[in-house]
Amino acid sequence: MRKLLYALAASLLLVTFTAQAAPEFRSDHPERYTVVKGDTLWDISGRFLNNPWYWPEIWHVNPQVKNPHLIYPGDVLALVYIDGEARVTKVTSRGVEKLSPQVRSEPLNTPIPAIPLDAISSFLSEARIVDPKTLEQAPYVLEGEDGRIITGAGDRVYVRGEKPADKVGIYRRGKVFNDPETGEFLGLEARSIARGNVTAENGDVLTVSITRSSEEVRIGDRLLVQEDRRINTQFQPSAPARQVEGQMISVEDGVNQIGQYDVVAINRGTREGLEAGNVLAVFQAGNLVRDPITDETIELPSERAGLLMVFRAYEKVSYGLVLQASRVLSIGDKVRNP
Repeated sequence: MRKLLYALAASLLLVTFTAQAAPEFRSDHPERYTVVKGDTLWDISGRFLNNPWYWPEIWHVNPQVKNPHLIYPGDVLALVYIDGEARVTKVTSRGVEKLSPQVRSEPLNTPIPAIPLDAISSFLSEARIVDPKTLEQAPYVLEGEDGRIITGAGDRVYVRGEKPADKVGIYRRGKVFNDPETGEFLGLEARSIARGNVTAENGDVLTVSITRSSEEVRIGDRLLVQEDRRINTQFQPSAPARQVEGQMISVEDGVNQIGQYDVVAINRGTREGLEAGNVLAVFQAGNLVRDPITDETIELPSERAGLLMVFRAYEKVSYGLVLQASRVLSIGDKVRNP
């Protein structure tokens, strides 16, 4: 009987979740919208929907358009009805005003990104989550040319250790992420300091020419294989495939108050089913108040205070961009399905 009750409860929860998972069109949605330079997919989906993360549910791919999933400035998006269901589709490209079975040319510019690229520019190929042993066992900087202890782009540094590759990244130990509730180790953030090329080997001493740097390279910084793991900026905003509950555990630059377009880390990742494009709601914990009658301390209900979109997911940690914030957010605020 108990198993039956559990199964029934789970089924009811699934039905409830599924019933809520539906796009809601704005009352003032446009019938047509022309994409302009500077638009993001999040902006556009928000013009049509009250819940922009359900964009994949309404986006209708037109197979007659080259690269139909990509949206460019100048494209015209139209609200159409297919089998009685409202959908948004790309109607024109470079001024073509009707759908027809013919070859179409795309505008010669860059497709719009899902979220503002300048807000996550420092993470496009830089920050990475590693195992501590990976960093501890990596080659390390001995000193710069002419005995310098601080170097940068255009300089050479001498490194001790086994060459990881011809093209390398120079990293520095960053934040250690532990789960605030369970204490589980989630990962170590390795901060990218510079990039370079190994130009010479003398035993276990490497000569590295620095080609680019975001900070001064210091003695003890570590070498790892250079990763060209650009973030996929063409993902679509979407709801997570399953229920996710976690919290914000870190914020870029260590600021105390979190707002729109701040980059945060959360204690959930691919292990929990998260992927780039997933949107989560942020909930502020309710205040603690004293019950005037019983003298008990009562925590008030949490309140929804913002939205964030995951743009990079690791096994146990994800980075997200705060897209909306109705009030100041803080480390420790909860995140879950919107």
